[in-house]
Amino acid sequence: MRIGVDCMGGDLAPDPILEGALASLEDFSEDDRLVLFGAGEVLDRAAGLAGDRAHLIECVPSTSDEVSMEASPVEAVRSNAGSALVQMTRMAGPKAGDQRIDMAVSAGNTGAFVAAAQMFMRRLPGVARPGIAAIVPTFAGPVTFIDVGANIEPKPHHLHQYGIMGTVYTRRVLGIQTPRVGLMNVGGEEQKGTDDMKRARDLLREDPNVEFVGYVEGRAVFDGACDVVISDGVTGNVVIKLAEGLSRGIFNRIKEKITGLDPSVARQFGGVVKELYAEYDYHEYGGAPLLGVNGGLLICHGSSKAITIRNAVGAARRFVGLGVNERVCELLDQQEASVG
Repeated sequence: MRIGVDCMGGDLAPDPILEGALASLEDFSEDDRLVLFGAGEVLDRAAGLAGDRAHLIECVPSTSDEVSMEASPVEAVRSNAGSALVQMTRMAGPKAGDQRIDMAVSAGNTGAFVAAAQMFMRRLPGVARPGIAAIVPTFAGPVTFIDVGANIEPKPHHLHQYGIMGTVYTRRVLGIQTPRVGLMNVGGEEQKGTDDMKRARDLLREDPNVEFVGYVEGRAVFDGACDVVISDGVTGNVVIKLAEGLSRGIFNRIKEKITGLDPSVARQFGGVVKELYAEYDYHEYGGAPLLGVNGGLLICHGSSKAITIRNAVGAARRFVGLGVNERVCELLDQQEASVG
């Protein structure tokens, strides 16, 4: 298995990114390779830091400026063809041949990463529009959100396919054999929502490969109403970032309150709070795959740390090993055959 990492992407790059990528080598077999993309001076340090696992590393130096976090996605890809992000995404596409990597991992500009994937990786057969699938921790367990940023104006058939792809991903990655799929709406009543929303609802309800449970409201998501939440990219992105900010703020306030307690009492509660925070920390999940592209792409948070990247590489390896793309293609073939 060949996993690529963009060492230059992210708010804290490159040092934590390189550190996390190299830490993941502990889980690699002798047949695996970690392909690092980045500036020459950054990659020059990799072999020395990797120690006796250095033979598992391949390095691809950047030949142009890197894509900034603020850059316009499509223009950034076209004008920074030699950047780590673009070179890596090209090597994750079907035209890379023997040099192809199985998964590309980056904490850089999400829009540029998705645009590069559309250019060089294309879509899986039968997929109309790729979607980003993020695992979100809730009080009832982890839930898959799709889409969280790739498609801001989805058509009904896009949302339907998100239900299929989200089902496959949740089944394979979270181990939920019959994931319950909900369509995010302003209310649970049948008459609510736009015409497109209602059409998407009907397509999902008619699909035997999707365990559709109907509309879900935002507050119901965190109570375990479903295992997969389908939404447009704007709504999904807002929800997960709102949840992230709220979670961080609550835990920071709890920490402040505990710090003001008697030291013996603080020690008793401190461990419990730390354990709970880990359950709702996005760094533990690593990143979110772009489902529906002909290859593997994992998008990490812009503020990724070393532990985030290590977990992301682990998630990338699991994604490839579990055959998510292959199963998506199988279900879409079945759907097309039934329609035909």
